[in-house]
Amino acid sequence: MGAKTALLVHADGAVPELLRRAEGVAPDRERTDALMARLYPGWTVTPGNEPRELYDAAYPGHGEAFAGSWPGVEVLCDQRFMVDRPSELPAGLLATGPGRRTVLHAMHSVVDWLAFAVWEDGRLVRSLSLSPDSGVIEDLGERLPFELPYWAGGHPVKPLSRADDVDEVDEKPYPLPFHPLSLGEDALRALVGFVAEGATAPDDLDPEAIALLGYRLGDPDAARQAAAEAEAAAVRAAVARMSRPRSYRMGPDGKLVRTDLLP
Repeated sequence: MGAKTALLVHADGAVPELLRRAEGVAPDRERTDALMARLYPGWTVTPGNEPRELYDAAYPGHGEAFAGSWPGVEVLCDQRFMVDRPSELPAGLLATGPGRRTVLHAMHSVVDWLAFAVWEDGRLVRSLSLSPDSGVIEDLGERLPFELPYWAGGHPVKPLSRADDVDEVDEKPYPLPFHPLSLGEDALRALVGFVAEGATAPDDLDPEAIALLGYRLGDPDAARQAAAEAEAAAVRAAVARMSRPRSYRMGPDGKLVRTDLLP
């Protein structure tokens, strides 16, 4: 899967604790169908995609979603949650009843982008979105405990050197005080209860033990759907370009120059 997520969770309290009760328990079909109907008014929502484990469902393809509803907690995975500014998430996605917590976690490893947000009783209390190319896009509310070591300089990104045996040498300092995906993993663990990549902790949830139901989505706005499909195609093309073999030659100034990108 890679470090990619597009998650929205509604819960009556701490998400990891409530999700742990869903391990090995099939989501309620009727409640989950009702959740989809409530959050996608005007859309064509068709059950039919095969159920998928949360680990694999966290980043569904365009035009599909995965969801599950259990007592006290609801999980929804859909790429339309991957917004640059979580504070601008449509209000209809947050209207799930008084006294509830909503958590958004979105991450994409291709561009090292991370966004997460927390709402309490429909009120935004924390939102962060950042990437090395765009910088800090949104930073609202009081920083959460798991963030503090990152902002304090405890997780700097070390510059690459030729001694690291890497394909490309970047002598410029990293534009952020930490890597978004590193913070993203800690945010995912703290807010939802598991990690997408890396070593697991003994008290982590097992995302492979939580099943979600699959749905096909028909966007009522055809133009918006076409734009989403074009964006997905652009991402696939970017990934393809990144996977091409790289070749270098020594430039007149003694630095390496990529030749596979030259016209």
